[in-house]
Amino acid sequence: MKNPENYFQSRRTVRRFSGREVPPALVESILERAVKAPTCGNMQLYTVIVTREPARREALAAAHFNQPAAADAPVLLTVCADFNRFTRWCALRGADAGFDNFLSFTSAVADATALTQQIATIAEMEGLGTCWLGTVTFNAPAISKLLRLPELVVPVGALALGWPAEEGEETERLPMQAVVAQEEYPEWSDGEVLRLFKSKEEYAPNMGYVKENGKDNLAQVFAEVRYPRSMNESLSEVFLKYLAEQGFLPEACAAEQK
Repeated sequence: MKNPENYFQSRRTVRRFSGREVPPALVESILERAVKAPTCGNMQLYTVIVTREPARREALAAAHFNQPAAADAPVLLTVCADFNRFTRWCALRGADAGFDNFLSFTSAVADATALTQQIATIAEMEGLGTCWLGTVTFNAPAISKLLRLPELVVPVGALALGWPAEEGEETERLPMQAVVAQEEYPEWSDGEVLRLFKSKEEYAPNMGYVKENGKDNLAQVFAEVRYPRSMNESLSEVFLKYLAEQGFLPEACAAEQK
């Protein structure tokens, strides 16, 4: 197990994994410890689906656009925001459950997100490598179909998990004054905002991305290449429709039927 004092300052995302098996007992142990993560009202509004079987992993990796980490990992974990189980329990106990709404969805997302990070931290402390798969919500309907998710269950977190075949790349972070505020949100001047992002823009790999994409600066790479408006808007439309289908936006369902 890694030394906690060194782990947090040196942690890196791993995208290449060895062929070594990750024992099911180790994954189970990690999950047993991870569920101690904070949860909204102690409702545990999540379900983790462990995918190991090769054909299922291949199909799931395709839903993650076959990015290297998803395609290479021996274990894929999909963490779902889940109000299905809790709502069914309420119904069986004669309780009027009012969780088919967007506020409840955000509560379940918070639970699932906290759990995903807890899993990643514990797994990495055990010597495993992990990679967050942000594509989980980009292609939520396809992932939902593969995992046979019922109403009020939505995939919101995903981890590729395995023994590292690489150390992983070091990444830069914004200075602490950019992300920590005392008492209230700061009123940044334009010059201050540019200074906060200066080290990020001057980080060598980021400068390479700017050159590779023929852009003037890093902001343009993020906003116009990686996450362009057209993609954000189209994926938002798909995701909102999916949330309605899963029962978290009943108002949207009603509006579509008019």
